[in-house]
Amino acid sequence: MHSVKFAGRRIYLPGHPVIRIILGSLLLVGGFLGFLPVLGFWMVPLGLMILAVDIPTARRLRRRIEIRFGRWLVRRSPKWASRFGFSAGGKAV
Repeated sequence: MHSVKFAGRRIYLPGHPVIRIILGSLLLVGGFLGFLPVLGFWMVPLGLMILAVDIPTARRLRRRIEIRFGRWLVRRSPKWASRFGFSAGGKAV
């Protein structure tokens, strides 16, 4: 079974790739409408993570963003970087 880790929690995904792609796409669209009361901008990274399971382009984009975020976080706050799983040595794990 596929799963993604988001905000320190493991989220289990449906087994069929078509359902995962539809779910990830809906989360992305909902995230871009984040100014509405029910939807939020948190849906964009979650949708990207779900799409990264099946789509190589999304996987590369997610990894690039994760590395940049990790390097930035290590420079800003090594304590928080270690909490999110990035090494304090200056490189993202």
